[in-house]
Formats: sequence, C-alpha cells, structure tokens
Amino acid sequence: MPKRSVAPRARKPASRAASVLRLKVTLLEAHPPIWRRVEVPADMTLDELHDVLQVAMGWTDSHLHDFEKAGIRYAAPDPDGYDKAEDTAEVTIGALLKRRKEKLTYQYDSGDSWYHEVMLEEVAPAEAGVTYPRCIDGQRACPPEDVGGVHGYENFLAAIANPEHEDHEEMLEWGGDDFDAEAFDLERVNRTLKRLR
Repeated sequence: MPKRSVAPRARKPASRAASVLRLKVTLLEAHPPIWRRVEVPADMTLDELHDVLQVAMGWTDSHLHDFEKAGIRYAAPDPDGYDKAEDTAEVTIGALLKRRKEKLTYQYDSGDSWYHEVMLEEVAPAEAGVTYPRCIDGQRACPPEDVGGVHGYENFLAAIANPEHEDHEEMLEWGGDDFDAEAFDLERVNRTLKRLR
C-alpha cells in the first residue's frame, strides 16, 4: 500500500484572514460515510485547498485533481494549453462558497474518480491564537490509493474481511494486514497540516 503522507510544498505564511470557512468534505458514494470537517481561511486558493484536502482525507497527492462548481472547472494550468479550466492558483475558496450549504465538487484521480462534496457549513471570524488550516473532526480511514474507486474499495474491504474470499491473501499483501477502515487520526492530520503553513 502506498505511503499515506503528502510532502508539503513551500507555502506563503499562514493567512491572517478575518474570515474562516468551516467545510465538511464527504467522499461521495462511500458507505458508511468517509468525511472530514476542516476550517480554512476564506482567502485560501483552490490550489492550497487541494493540499489541505489531501492531508485531511489521507490521500498521497499521486494523481491529478480538479474542482467544479456550477459547470465551471478549476484545475492546474495545462502546459500544452489544451485544458481550458480556470487556474486553481487564481481562485479562492471564499470567492466560490459564500452561503451556508453551498457546495463544490473536488475530484481526485480521474482514473479511480474519487469525488468529494465540499460543503460550506459556516463562515466565522478567525479565532485569536488559532492558526489555520485545521481539521476539527472526521470519520473513517481514507481508502488505499489505486484500489479502483468506491466499488474497488468495497471489494477490497470484503476481501480482507473474509479469509475464505478468493482475493483475501492478495489484498492483505497489497493493502497491508493492519488496514483499519474505521480509523481516523485527527492529531496526525493536524500535525501534517501544520507543516503546510
């Protein structure tokens, strides 16, 4: 199983934005739900939000990603100029999500097609002494990379849970025999988020 860490990129200093957005990020079609609740500065770019989502969810930043809202796609610039998406480095999350329950979609890995709903729960003033971004809650482990999307993940869980399953040994070897679908380590996520600041 790939290592579950995202190498932090060099970042501008932590934002001192007056407004903070509380976002609930849910991996779509996963049952039971896999989700995280994060707080980010309203002036954070989508490019920076991608880094936060990678850490909070537990992905390894090994694949392409994009965002979509109201039929407009946001992605990293295509060096060949074929992809005409809006540049994630030029758009802030606060410009796209302004009202409670407003949403956008974040897709990670177009092969496995991990779609996440990013919903604005609250806009609030930044708390004195608190550095953002931070994760404040979540449930369940991130699926392993390259497992084949939501349906592949369901098959993976079925195989590792059943010693009689034809793929049991292979999936244990591939995914690690210590994989716990119910695990979520909030402290570890926040330690890694601190390195993004």
